[in-house]
Amino acid sequence: MIIDCHFHLEEDIIAVDSLVSHMDNYGVDRIALMPGCVEPFPDPPKFLTNFLQFLLKRKSLRGIGERFCADFTAQGAIKLPGGACRIYSEPDNGEVFQVVSSYPNHFWGWVFVNPNSAQDQCEEILNYQDQPGLVGIKAHPFWHRYPPVKLAPAAELAASMDKPLLLHLGFGEHGNLDPLIKEVPKAKIILAHAAFPFYKDYWDKIRKNKNLYVDLSQTSYVNERTIGQAVQSLGAEKCLFGTDGPFGIQKKDGSLDYGLIQKRIQRQVTDPSLQKRVLGENFRELTGVV
Repeated sequence: MIIDCHFHLEEDIIAVDSLVSHMDNYGVDRIALMPGCVEPFPDPPKFLTNFLQFLLKRKSLRGIGERFCADFTAQGAIKLPGGACRIYSEPDNGEVFQVVSSYPNHFWGWVFVNPNSAQDQCEEILNYQDQPGLVGIKAHPFWHRYPPVKLAPAAELAASMDKPLLLHLGFGEHGNLDPLIKEVPKAKIILAHAAFPFYKDYWDKIRKNKNLYVDLSQTSYVNERTIGQAVQSLGAEKCLFGTDGPFGIQKKDGSLDYGLIQKRIQRQVTDPSLQKRVLGENFRELTGVV
């Protein structure tokens, strides 16, 4: 199976039926969907994303990169090249599982939680625990602006369900994973975007911990060279195919370039057995889905 482990339900950008057509065109068997957490925005210019990656991947320059991509308004909106975009404090999981229920042969679903909101993270997870196609818990310490250890209750519950957490880390305390690992050592954690914004600085930690993984999604944060470096450094068994669609994989005309990241992985991981692991087997084993 080929599984895209990281895709946001954004029907204003792409309708579900159109997404299913893209899946069929590229032989993708399942997408693990999550709700959107920000107002839709166009992909930033390539020269900006290349420059951002250059800064973030150099420890001495990361602070400059942070100023480019971690700029928030007083109301908590994220400032992007196209303007400030509102971040949703409680993404709508109900919409995701309606789609999963309607298209059980195409989609699975993540439950998105935010401990920095009025939401009870465990209650939100329990609302969906019996839903067919549940793959795990999604959280965004970066844009929702909290230290990952605040996810400890969700991590405990996920561990008891034998489901992973998919985290998009931020900077400073919003990217400090160690307290969460210490408090919930059995939690299985996938770090989005090759462990953005730390990359290689976290890869040694990931290599040594059997419960830590990365996905290879996004083009703003992960280029083809980074995909190759991550697989070589961590091993194919630690890396998962994802796109972060519909963001980061858009053509100049705004249409979806759905096969882009899949083709990058296939070029960087040429061994068929390893390619198979990255494109789907690792995720199936990690989540227990069939």
